[in-house]
Amino acid sequence: MSILIKNGRIVTATDDYIADLFIEGESIVAIGQDLNFPADNIIDASGKLVMPGGIDPHVHLDMPFMGTYSSDNYETGTRAALYGGTTTVIDFILQKQGNSLRSALDEWSGRASGNAVGDYSFHMAVTDFNENTKSEIKNMIEEEGITSFKTFMAYKGALMIDDRQMIGLMEEVKKHGGLINVHATNGDMIDYLVQKNREEGKLSPLYHYLSQPEITEAEASERFVDMASYTGCPGYIVHLTCEGALNAVRNATKRNQKVFVETCIQYLILDASLYEQNFEGAKWVMSPPLREKKDQQTLWAGINQGLVQVVATDHCPFMWEQKLMGKDDFSKIPNGHPAVENRMELLFSEGVVKNKITLNKFVEVSSTNAAKIFGMFPKKGTIAIGSDADIVIMDPKEMHQLSAATHHMNVDYSGYEGWNITGKVKTVLLRGKVAIDNNQCHVEKGYGQFIKRNKVTQHI
Repeated sequence: MSILIKNGRIVTATDDYIADLFIEGESIVAIGQDLNFPADNIIDASGKLVMPGGIDPHVHLDMPFMGTYSSDNYETGTRAALYGGTTTVIDFILQKQGNSLRSALDEWSGRASGNAVGDYSFHMAVTDFNENTKSEIKNMIEEEGITSFKTFMAYKGALMIDDRQMIGLMEEVKKHGGLINVHATNGDMIDYLVQKNREEGKLSPLYHYLSQPEITEAEASERFVDMASYTGCPGYIVHLTCEGALNAVRNATKRNQKVFVETCIQYLILDASLYEQNFEGAKWVMSPPLREKKDQQTLWAGINQGLVQVVATDHCPFMWEQKLMGKDDFSKIPNGHPAVENRMELLFSEGVVKNKITLNKFVEVSSTNAAKIFGMFPKKGTIAIGSDADIVIMDPKEMHQLSAATHHMNVDYSGYEGWNITGKVKTVLLRGKVAIDNNQCHVEKGYGQFIKRNKVTQHI
C-alpha cells in the first residue's frame, strides 16, 4: 500500500512547513511540495497538522495490583491510544521477588503478543536485584532490546529496592548501555503517614494525598539524582509532580549532570482540590498524588526550560467498582487513572492553544524526546525519510468534549468528564497503514509490534 498525504502542515520537534508526504510500505519515502507519485490512497490534509505519532513511555496494561488488574489490556489500551494519536506505548514488566527477569518477560510477552493493536515496548522493573538478576541485565539490553530498568523507592515488601541494590543495579546497567527509571518517593515515610492517618480514622481519599506530601518526593528525587551522579548511570525520573522534586534536578545541572524527567498530563492540569470531593476523589487516587497549582506552574516552566523532557500518562485505569475496594479506607483504593487516549489532545488544547508551549515543543515532549531517550529514534518520533510512517493528522481548530460516553478506554468514568478541548485527532497512521479515520479503527488486534530498542545515549 502507498499513501500520499497532501498539503499538510508538517510539524516535528524542530521543523514547521507545508508539504506532501509519500508513504510506501511501512516507511516515509519522500517529503516535498507538489509530490506527484501515484498512490493507492490520497489524503488531503489541507488546514491540518501532520505530526509524528505520539509515544507514551509510561502505561500499565493488564497490570496486577492489589488483588485485581488494570482494566485496559493490550488490545483495548493500545487501540484507545491510537484513537488519541499515540502510536507507541512502553509498558512496565514487574519482576516478582524471587523470580528471574526472564520469567517476568515471558509473562508480559504472553499478555501482549498477538493482542496489541498499536506498537509497544517494555521497561523492566527490577524488584529483586541479586547476582542472578545481575547476570540477566546484559542479555535484556543486547538481545531483547529492553534498555530501560525501573526501580521503586516505595512499596516496601512488593516492589521497593533499597539504596544498596539501587547502586549495584545502576553500575551494571551503565556497563551495558542502559538507563534507570525511578519511582522516586520516600516509601518509609509514606508508609508511616498512611498508618498514622488510618489509626486516626482519617480514611477518605484526601488522606491519600496528605500521606504523600511534597517532601516525600523531593527527598527521594534528590537521593536518586545523587546516586545516579555517583555511578554515572543515565537516570530518568517517572511521573515527577512537584516543585521540590524538580528543584533536585535543577540542582544537579549545577554540577553538569543530566537527569531525564517525565511528568504526566494530569499533573499539568489537575490539582489536589479534587480529593476534597468525598469518595469521588478516588477517581484521581494515583501515586504520586495530584499536587498544587504552584506545581503546575513549575512543570510548565520546566518543560520550557528543558528540565522536563517528556509528558506521559502513567495510564493505569480501574473500573469504578474496583475503586470501591477502598470506599472505607483510602489505602485500599487501586492507584491509577485513565488518560492514554486523552494525553495528546489535552496537551495540545491546554498547552499549545493556551500559549504555554510551542507546537515544536508539543511534538518534542509528546513523541520525539521519548523516542530519543528510549532508543527508538529516528525509527519513531519524527517525520523523516526512512522513519516509520507513524503519523497523526490533527484538526487544530475542531472543538469537542471529553467523556466516558465516547472514549475507547475500557473504563466506566473519565478523569476529564466534560472537558472542552480545542484540537481533534482525525486520522492516525501506524507503520504506513491507516489505523484510525473518521472515528473508526481500521487495524486489528495483533497488528501492534514489539519494538526492540537501541542502547541509551544521554544526548537529546
